[in-house]
Amino acid sequence: MSLDDPEVVRRDYADESRLSARIAAQQFGTGPDPRQVAFEAVAEAKPRRVLEVGPGRGKLAERIRNELGPEIVAVDQSERMVELTRKRGIGSIVGDVQDLPFPDGVFDVAVAAWMLYHVPDLDRGLGELRRVLDPGGRLVAVTNGAHSQRELWELVGYQPRYSFCAENGEVALLRHFTTVERRDVRGTITFPDREAAHRYVAASPMAAHLADRLPLFEGPLPATRHVAVFVCSP
Repeated sequence: MSLDDPEVVRRDYADESRLSARIAAQQFGTGPDPRQVAFEAVAEAKPRRVLEVGPGRGKLAERIRNELGPEIVAVDQSERMVELTRKRGIGSIVGDVQDLPFPDGVFDVAVAAWMLYHVPDLDRGLGELRRVLDPGGRLVAVTNGAHSQRELWELVGYQPRYSFCAENGEVALLRHFTTVERRDVRGTITFPDREAAHRYVAASPMAAHLADRLPLFEGPLPATRHVAVFVCSP
C-alpha cells in the first residue's frame, strides 16, 4: 500500500477523525505556520475564482472566501469531506482531480494542499489543474518534506514515502507549469508527551499499525517540520 492507493485514501477520509487528529498536532508547532504561507500565496494573486482540490474539512476554503472574497468551489473524492465543506457554505462537489468537471481556463487560482501525494496519476492530476487555470493563473500546492518529523517516525521504524514532496515536487510541476517557486517552511512540532505522539501516529494512514511501537518517554518530543509551498504559473 502507498499514500496514493485509492483504498488507503478512501478509508482515511471516510470520516474526519484521523484528519482532525493530524491537524490537532499543529497546535504544538513552532516557526511559521505553513497554512498561513499558503493563504498568503493565494492572496497575492487577488483571485476572483478559486478551485480547491482536496479541501478536507473546508477551513482554508472558508478563510479564502471570507477574507479575500472570491467565488470558490471545492472538489473532493470523499463524500464526508464534501459534506463538511458544504456546511461552511462553500460550493463543493464529489469529484477527482484527475478528471475535473470544468471547462478550460475558468479559474485564476487553484489550491492543492497536502493532497497531491494521494493522486494515483500525478501527471494527469497536474495536467487537469493546469487546464482549468487561465493563462495568468496560479497553482498553490502544499506538501511535506520527505524527512519531516523524522525524530518521531524513527521511533516507530517508519519512513514516509511521498510521490509528491518538497524534494521532488518541483520536477513534477515543471512538466506542466512554466515557473515554479518553492517556499520552504521550517520549524518543529513538539509533542508534549507520549500520549500526544501516540495519537498522531495512530492517525497516520500508513503508520497507524506501528503506534504501539512508540517507546515510553517522559517530557516533550520535538520533531522537525518541513513543509513546501509551491507557487506555480502556467
